[in-house]
Amino acid sequence: MKNKYCFTAVLLLVIALSAGVFTGICRNMQKDNPEKIFLAVTSFYPVYIAAANIIGDCPDIKLQNLSEPQTGCLHDFQLTPEDMKLLSTADVFLVNGGGMESFLPDVAAEYPDLPVVETAGEQILSDGNAHAWMSIKCERQIVQTIVESLCSLLPGYAEELRANAAAYDAKLAELEEEQKELAELSRGKKLISFHEAYEYLARDYGLQVCYMLNLDEERQVGAGEVADVLSAARENSVDMIFAEELYGKNLSDTIKKEMDIEVYYLDTLVRGEYDLDAYISGMRDNINLLKKAFGV
Repeated sequence: MKNKYCFTAVLLLVIALSAGVFTGICRNMQKDNPEKIFLAVTSFYPVYIAAANIIGDCPDIKLQNLSEPQTGCLHDFQLTPEDMKLLSTADVFLVNGGGMESFLPDVAAEYPDLPVVETAGEQILSDGNAHAWMSIKCERQIVQTIVESLCSLLPGYAEELRANAAAYDAKLAELEEEQKELAELSRGKKLISFHEAYEYLARDYGLQVCYMLNLDEERQVGAGEVADVLSAARENSVDMIFAEELYGKNLSDTIKKEMDIEVYYLDTLVRGEYDLDAYISGMRDNINLLKKAFGV
């Protein structure tokens, strides 16, 4: 019995010493390793581009996008096991909000401690329309929401983050002034829209939307709806149609055959390359196209 107790005591001592050695090794490894990388994950392309301009070259901050840059809007996006694995390592999840990410309840249930920032809050959205980034004015507010959220989580980088955000906002402000000048020439013009994202453009340019169909890959347009579009165009003497070429070209071609209404295919800015100036370039292309539409 005495030998048994001695053996147990020796075993416990070995375990304690081993644990101490292991802890010491781990501490030395932590000293040798760099500080933990802060991972910011964005839900989709427009949020990523805004966040990328704010984070810039800040060390120890990694930015990763959840969806592919060609995914488009996330209305029907389904999280994969790989997506959930990525979110399990995230320090913040930057989303659009406004119902764009229907999977948010699943994320909250799985990772209740993960900070989720809705960059387009209710104070920005127009009548629940989630496509707020289509307004340059709203995009500037979105940038401010992102930078303040990151600064609260990373106070050590606040100065650099705010400097990056200010530089990007200056570019957006210049673009907004160009838009305001064009808006003076466009107010009161009437249009038919084939995407709800264009409601923000209509608001910023003072345009009247006489009829709207929200077209996407799932939307099937019946003969009755085509007749309704034609009727609305005739009754309101519509000046133009705004459409996304990927989903709206077939219907636009049909309307154009029936009536001599010009169609303008505008970028909804939900897909593209991971380029810091992608939003600026895409919106400027839209402005240039609208100059043609407004006869400038």
